[in-house]
Amino acid sequence: MNRRVRYANDAGERFVGGDTMDVRIDGDHDDDTIRAIVTALSQHLGKQVRVVETDGAGTGNAEEGAILTDREQRLREEIEDLLSGGPGRGHEKIEALGKLFVRERMETVFDEIAYEDGTFAGYAADDRTPADGLIAGVGEIDGRDVFFTANDYTVKAGSLGAQGIEKEIRLAERAVTARAPIVRLIDSTGARLTPGERDESDSHAGRYVGGRSFFNQCIHSGQIPQIGVLYGPNIAGSAYTPVFCDFLIMVEGISGMAIASPRIVREMTGEDVDMEALGGPEVHATESGSADLVVPDEETAARKVRDLLSYLPQDYRSPLPEEPTREPDRNPGGLDAVIPDEPNASYDVHAVIDRLADGDSFLELKPRFAPEIVTGFARIDGRPVGIVANQPSRVSGAIFPDSAEKAAGFVWKCDAFGIPLVYLCDTPGFMIGSQVEKEGVLQKGRKFIYATSNAQVPKFCVVTRKAYGAGIYAMCGPSFDPDATLALPAAELAVMGPDAAVSAMFSRQIEDIDDPEEREAFVEARKEEYRKDIRKQASSMQVDELVPAGDLRDQLARRIDSYRDKRRIDRDRHHGTVLF
Repeated sequence: MNRRVRYANDAGERFVGGDTMDVRIDGDHDDDTIRAIVTALSQHLGKQVRVVETDGAGTGNAEEGAILTDREQRLREEIEDLLSGGPGRGHEKIEALGKLFVRERMETVFDEIAYEDGTFAGYAADDRTPADGLIAGVGEIDGRDVFFTANDYTVKAGSLGAQGIEKEIRLAERAVTARAPIVRLIDSTGARLTPGERDESDSHAGRYVGGRSFFNQCIHSGQIPQIGVLYGPNIAGSAYTPVFCDFLIMVEGISGMAIASPRIVREMTGEDVDMEALGGPEVHATESGSADLVVPDEETAARKVRDLLSYLPQDYRSPLPEEPTREPDRNPGGLDAVIPDEPNASYDVHAVIDRLADGDSFLELKPRFAPEIVTGFARIDGRPVGIVANQPSRVSGAIFPDSAEKAAGFVWKCDAFGIPLVYLCDTPGFMIGSQVEKEGVLQKGRKFIYATSNAQVPKFCVVTRKAYGAGIYAMCGPSFDPDATLALPAAELAVMGPDAAVSAMFSRQIEDIDDPEEREAFVEARKEEYRKDIRKQASSMQVDELVPAGDLRDQLARRIDSYRDKRRIDRDRHHGTVLF
C-alpha cells in the first residue's frame, strides 16, 4: 500500500491538546521509518506529533471532522420535505393519471442531477408550494451537461407561479451563457390563477413575467438545442412552451396542448370537443405537425430525448457528437435494385436510407405528418446528417403544402446546428390543383426553397430517379449551391415528367387519333423520345457525378468528411423576409 501522511482538523487538519498534533501514516513502513517521519515533522512544526493508528488504507477526510449542527440538520430535513413534492392528494392524482412523479421522471431522463436552483422558491407563500411547482437545474446525459426545467404536477397541477416563471427565465438565460442544451419536461395546466398569487397591478404581459420566457425561447432559437417533452394537457400559456422548442415529444394517453381548454372552447364557440380530439397526440402528429415524436410511455420519451441529443451539438458553435461507424442495416450494394426504372412505379425510400445510413441510426421526425416527404437524423460513417427524402410510395413523392413546410423547418434546424444535409430526390414536383392552391402550395413551397437556398451547412443532392419541375429546386438541385449533385443510373432531370410533357406538346395530335391502340402507341413513342438520358446530362455537367448506386454510401461519407470545415458566408442584410 502507498502511505500518505494525513493531517486531521475541520478542514483536514485536527490539532489535539494545544501543541500536540495527531497524524496518520498510511501504508507499510517499518518502525524506524515511522519514527524518522514523526521526528522530522515535530522539528519542522515545533509541535509534539503523535501517530494515530489506522486499520487500513487512508479514507480521506470525508467522514473525519464532519460535524452536523442542528441548524444544518434542520435545513437538510426541510430540503428533503420540499423534494417530496406536493400534498398526498397530488400524488394520488398523478398515480390515477398513470404519470410518474416528477423526480422519478427526472431519473428516467438523466444519468444524474448535478444541482438544482430555487428549491425554496415560494417557501414563504401561505400555501405549500414546494419549489413553486417548477424544478430547475442541470443534469447529465451521456457525459453532457443539460439544463432542464420540470413541472411538478403534484403542486397545484404544475401551474406556473411567479417564482416558477422566474426560475424558467433565469435557467434559459444561463443555459445560453453556458452553451448547453435545454430539456423541458412539461406538465402544466398553465398560469396559476390563485387569488393573491400576484400583485393587483401584475399581468402576464409584464416585462419579466410569463411573456419573457417565450421571448427567451425565440431569441435563443438556433443558439442552443431546446427539447420539450409533453406529459400533460397543456393549455394556453403553457402550450406555447412546447411549440417554441426545436423538438417536441408527446406521450400518448396523458399529453395534449391547445390554446384553450375544451370547457372554454365549448363556452366561447359552442363546439363540444374533448382534449384528445382538440389537441391530443394524434392531432399534433398527423394534422398540425407540431409533434416531432409521439411515444407510448415516459420511459420511451426519455430514450428519445437521449437519441435526439446524440445528433445535436451543445450549442451552434460546438462540434457534432460522433460515434463509431456501424454497417448499414441493409447491403449498400443492393441499392440499385430497390429503385424501379419506371418513373411512376412505387417504392419505399426507407429501403434507400437503410442502405446509406449507419445501422440503427435513422431517427425519423414527424413520420405521420405529410409522409410524402421523409425527414430525420442519421449517421453516415459515424457523423450526424439530416436526411430529406421524397417518398415515392406516397403520391409518387409529390410535394404538398404541408410536406414543403415540414421539410423547410427541418432544413432550417439542421442549418442552425451545423448538421450536414443529404437530399434524396425522387419527385414529380409540387402538387397542382385548386385544393393545394387554397392550402398555400406556393406560399409554403417557397419556404422549402428558401430554407434550402440559405442553408450553409454541407449539402448533397442525390437524384435517385425523377427530378421534375421545381421539385429539384426545393431538393437542392444544381442551381441551389449544393456541395455536390450526384445522380444514380435511374436519374432523370426534366422540366416535367413524360406524361405531362407529351400531353402539353401533343394534345391536338393525340385527340385526332381515333384508333385507341394507335393513340397509345403514339403517346408511348413520344414519351420515350422525351425521356432524358442521365449520361448526356452528366456529359454537360448538369450533375457533378454519375455514381453507381452501390458506391453511394461511400461517396457520401467521403464528401461529408471533405466538407467538415466548410465556411459560412455572412450576407449583407438583417435577415430574409420569408418567415418560418
